[in-house]
Amino acid sequence: MESLNPATGDVVETFDEHDESAVEEKLQRARDTYEEWHRQPIEERQRLIGNAGDVLRENKQEYGELMTKEMGKPLDAAISEVEKCAWVCDYYAEHAAEFLQDEHIGTESEVESYVSYEPLGPVLAVMPWNFPFWQVFRFIGPNITAGNVGLLKHASNVPGCAMAIQEVLEEAGFPEGVFTTLLVGSDTVESIIGDDRLAAVTLTGSEGAGRAVAETAGKNLKKTVLELGGSDPFVVLPDADVEDAAKTGAQARCINNGQSCIAAKRFVVHDDVYDEFMDTFMDEMKSLTIGNPMDEDTDIGPQARENLMNDLHEQVEESVDAGATLELGGEPLDREGAYYPPSILTDIPEGTPAADEELFGPVASVFRVSDTEEAVRRANDTHYGLGASVWTQDKRQAKEVAREIESGMVFVNELVKSDPRLPFGGVKDSGYGRELSEHGIHEFVNKKTMWVADVSSGEYGVE
Repeated sequence: MESLNPATGDVVETFDEHDESAVEEKLQRARDTYEEWHRQPIEERQRLIGNAGDVLRENKQEYGELMTKEMGKPLDAAISEVEKCAWVCDYYAEHAAEFLQDEHIGTESEVESYVSYEPLGPVLAVMPWNFPFWQVFRFIGPNITAGNVGLLKHASNVPGCAMAIQEVLEEAGFPEGVFTTLLVGSDTVESIIGDDRLAAVTLTGSEGAGRAVAETAGKNLKKTVLELGGSDPFVVLPDADVEDAAKTGAQARCINNGQSCIAAKRFVVHDDVYDEFMDTFMDEMKSLTIGNPMDEDTDIGPQARENLMNDLHEQVEESVDAGATLELGGEPLDREGAYYPPSILTDIPEGTPAADEELFGPVASVFRVSDTEEAVRRANDTHYGLGASVWTQDKRQAKEVAREIESGMVFVNELVKSDPRLPFGGVKDSGYGRELSEHGIHEFVNKKTMWVADVSSGEYGVE
């Protein structure tokens, strides 16, 4: 298993894949470890996840450089990602016990009735390359601290990150087997999900991958959480701060080289402010610096793999051939590495990739609308439903529009982002379940109803 630097094409490192016997050994160790781990006091689990946050901060430069080398994100963004991972560790180190305490529910006078939150067992995490540390740590933070153990099947182009994450937990003091990286291909996922020792599975990735995992898990009656793709609308209404919206919009489209499920992808702009928005938006997109992701001045590095860049370009070409107007960019750069420039499409016909598909790179689809009702219709005109951003200075209108948008998250006058304190997830083909916050730690637990009668009472027991 090779990791390749997408900026240069050079091999970063080569790893031996785990064969069938190695996977078997790791699965059994995870199951055995769980029997001890979930009995550890919550205070000990909190202490260790807090240690993991310390390890991340102490080595943020090293881990940031590793991410940049393996998948091409600008180094400053990669270091910020490590710091965010430390934040999620800190959050559950502080709040896990509160979130997992028994929830008492009043029923009968002689009965103690409550919900007990208890872990399920080994959980498989199938994770993507675009945020190779953050996606994994937003799984680790709540679910390992809840008493589950984790098995990671990471994307095949970031094996170094996968191994480094396991090393973070080992250095933090977690027992061997609490978190295990499996260096395996996607063809092994089905058999792992079907294994009786596995309790549940979570996936962050494409819609196709999510359907395959859900089908296999469903056949085996395994709990799943799916965080899939998105084609997030960025709605600009007439009373918006247009300059702020345009500047934030360029950032929201191109963050992480445009390779983010919650990136703004479809810009829905009211006719009254369309020209003003486009002037500033175009200038902001043009101003972004494309270059070596190790350079501090770089805003946009390469796409993670050349084939992904080629797929993106095919979507742009097909949309333009069907009648879309290319306002900016639209051609791979003639330089070493998989570089695609910030690009803008307008006048986009229905049924084209730019209208209907997720463009996973720095390409913005812009739509002009005549009123708020049309803006909501356009925002909802997608099979995805992950996040949305709405721009208006009317707070009442903002809340009304936000309620009408079919998505798991709506941010007003801000780009969509993940935050340990808030639940994260989508609806429609963007998946189901929630990560992060109190909601996330309750996904992979048994919400067990407890009814404890007072045996001294004749009504509920023998005197």
